Amino acid sequence: MGFARTCSVALVGVEGVVVEVQADLEPGVAAFTLVGLPDKSLTESRDRVRAAVVNSGAEWPQKKLTVGLSPASVPKAGSGFDLAVACAVLGASERIDPRVLADIVMIGELGLDGRVRPVRGILPAVLAAAEAGYEQVVVPECAAAEASLVPGVSVLGVRSLRQLIAVLADEPVPEEEPDDLGRPDPLLAGLRMPGTGAATGMHSLGAAHHDQGHDLADVVGQRSARTAVEVAAAGGHHLFLEGPPGAGKTMLAERLPAVLPGLTREDSLEVTAVHSIAGLLPPGKPLIDAAPYCAPHHSATMQSLVGGGPGIARPGAVSLAHRGVLFLDEAPEFSTQTLDALRQPLEAGHVVIARSAGVVRFPARFLMVLAANPCPCGRFSQRDTLCECPPSAIRRYQARLSGPLLDRVDLRVEVDPVGRHELAHRGPGGESTATVADRVRAARERAAARLVDTPWRTNSEVPGRELRSRWQARSGAMDEAERNLERGVLTARGLDRVLRVAWTVADLVGHDRPDATDVALALQLRTGVPRGVPMAIGALT
Repeated sequence: MGFARTCSVALVGVEGVVVEVQADLEPGVAAFTLVGLPDKSLTESRDRVRAAVVNSGAEWPQKKLTVGLSPASVPKAGSGFDLAVACAVLGASERIDPRVLADIVMIGELGLDGRVRPVRGILPAVLAAAEAGYEQVVVPECAAAEASLVPGVSVLGVRSLRQLIAVLADEPVPEEEPDDLGRPDPLLAGLRMPGTGAATGMHSLGAAHHDQGHDLADVVGQRSARTAVEVAAAGGHHLFLEGPPGAGKTMLAERLPAVLPGLTREDSLEVTAVHSIAGLLPPGKPLIDAAPYCAPHHSATMQSLVGGGPGIARPGAVSLAHRGVLFLDEAPEFSTQTLDALRQPLEAGHVVIARSAGVVRFPARFLMVLAANPCPCGRFSQRDTLCECPPSAIRRYQARLSGPLLDRVDLRVEVDPVGRHELAHRGPGGESTATVADRVRAARERAAARLVDTPWRTNSEVPGRELRSRWQARSGAMDEAERNLERGVLTARGLDRVLRVAWTVADLVGHDRPDATDVALALQLRTGVPRGVPMAIGALT
């Protein structure tokens, strides 16, 4: 009887569970049994592994073979167990020393010719192996850069099973012929999901990286909206832009990721792990260091927005926008049920999805930007009568955005139509992205210094009770906001959010704590009612 074991990783959401892959050979009729809650693609590994072993020059054991995946209670999905299964079988047949395999984690899919193909979720799988105490990981060669992002782990990238057998058996490593130049590497196909990328509005690169021509200086006029974008970036506040078509709502949203500070190392690993599982990690860029930008179409389903799907749930748009921007253009055109599903991730910063196959938790700390027309035709305004929509149609259209959802949005700005004079003006435009980004970076640093040794990093994350007791505004600064609460203009949640925005304004202008002017600007950005304060951060400094 022969026995060998090695390890692989089963992913549940963005969390991994180290799975022990055991192979047992017994005398009897040649058969291959795979146990341990495998899914369909994992069950098919029996044929892939057998062909890969034979085509790699090794002998397939003609005995009763049982491969167990332990713990058996954890569902296993995907083809990433192929490499571990093949090596466990070769260890049981004594082609490889079983003692060499015991402390190695192996992740990769096998082709019938023995080539090792990459799979999605390499980074979270290696992170799980490192947390479990494993120090050696074997991954496909083209995914070695992604696996090497995890510190303290020795990564071996292999291109074929033949190479891995030679390394483990301490034999000369054969050279694999590269694919013909000028053709895309077919092995990279395992890193991406079909139908994904920049064209879908769900891509891993920030808007500034997607189009280097985007700059805030391109936006004509819109002083209030530009100020709201700056405040949103500095404090992580959600933003609602309402205005007629062609006023610049989409332009402002596309330029917001470039204003956000770069991701920290911890945030980069979180974002990269989510995009790796979703199959959106671009080849050649193993680490995402810029704020992601996700703009799903208004026909998106609830599963595509918050996550889901058959079997183990996959991350949705809210998780793909983690630490970045989620832009919902034509927000009233989304289904009401889909929009209301955003309430929980907006408050909690994560989304929990329960399915019959298991419960998964995805991170979802994003900055949401809603854009909407004021009415179905888009021309409704208090200043002119161009709109031909009946009042009932206007009320019905605006009611598609529920009150509880809008109550979670800190900044609400009306975007005015752009006139001929503004478009024809050839003088210097507004401030550039670089100028605004510098102020945002400085404001984030002030907030981080104040929130050190706390679980929060931006003003939008701080609970209201902490702001009222631990970090208070200047005496009398909140009087007008409290009067708005008494009159019903603000809810209790709205009052807390005004205080959060006031702290962000204070950080932008360099105040040690919010004064009456900072609170007045925060109130104006939330209610849209003029408060007699300049709508430009530069004018307040």
